[in-house]
Amino acid sequence: MKKLFGKLMLKLVGWKVVLEGDVNNLDRCILVVAPHTANDEYMLGNFAYWSLGKPLKVIIKDQHTKAWYGFLIKAMGGIGIDRSQKNDLVNFVVNEFKKDDFSLVITPEGTRSWVPKWRKGFYHMALAAKVPIVIAAGDFKDKVIYLGKKISVEELETRSYEDIMAEMEEYYKKITPKFPEKWNPKIY
Repeated sequence: MKKLFGKLMLKLVGWKVVLEGDVNNLDRCILVVAPHTANDEYMLGNFAYWSLGKPLKVIIKDQHTKAWYGFLIKAMGGIGIDRSQKNDLVNFVVNEFKKDDFSLVITPEGTRSWVPKWRKGFYHMALAAKVPIVIAAGDFKDKVIYLGKKISVEELETRSYEDIMAEMEEYYKKITPKFPEKWNPKIY
């Protein structure tokens, strides 16, 4: 049902999905989504994943999963985290991957505002969980969601962080965010 709904919603809003690589790249990974400049990117990403029949999760403030609408957030893949507490998110994510196969959405900017550089947590999560990083982006100029470009576990273990970040920075140069003034293309 989600697959049909995702396809329908993307068609209604005029967006399309371009798969870069094998669809199975989306089964078990850290899904790095950027640029992150608006809230509606989350729903577009969900529709894209649903349209491909793939499971998706996102770490979110636990106030959303505990609210009256929390059942909806959880149904859409929300995992509540108490952000007022110090959390060991890397080990939390490793344990989640031990339980299930899914893609975990990470927005390394950490906010919808301009930031001087990305946070490194997504990289450490992928290494510790031994899952690939898959790159995703929503291009608001062309109304295209790009999914599937994979950086394998082997690459994560043998290439430098700087080399991987340089590749990702180059990748995102082709993407037009919803609010360009909130996007810093220099990510590390």
